[in-house]
Amino acid sequence: MNCYCGTNKPYESCCEIFHLNGGQTETAEQLMRSRYSAFVLANGDYLMQTHHESTRPTKEKEAIVNWAKSVQWIKLEILETTKDTVEFNAHFSKKGKADCIHENSKFIKENTLWYYLGYAENTY
Repeated sequence: MNCYCGTNKPYESCCEIFHLNGGQTETAEQLMRSRYSAFVLANGDYLMQTHHESTRPTKEKEAIVNWAKSVQWIKLEILETTKDTVEFNAHFSKKGKADCIHENSKFIKENTLWYYLGYAENTY
C-alpha cells in the first residue's frame, strides 16, 4: 500500500520515517505530507511537535485528534510548492459527504527543522 500522503512509496519508507524521527524533513513539502499522514493516523503528538511553538494550538490537540478520527481521509493533492509554502487540497468524507480543505500552508525552518507556521488561505 502506498503512503497516505500520495507518494508511490510505502508508508514505512515515507512518512513513517518522519513520524519516528520527530519531523526531520528536508523540505516544507515533506513536512506537509507527513502532517497529512499524521492527520490520517490521528497522531496528535506529531501534529503538535511539528507545529511552530508561536502558533501551536496545544489546547486544541484533543479536538483536532477527535476531528481527524471523525472523518475518512481520501487523498492529498499538492497544487503548488515553494521553498516555504505548500498549497494543497486534502479530500475527506464525513458522514458520507465528500469535502475538501484547501490551504496555502506557511512553513518556517529553524536550525535544521521545518515547522508548520499557519496558513495564508483556507477554504472549507
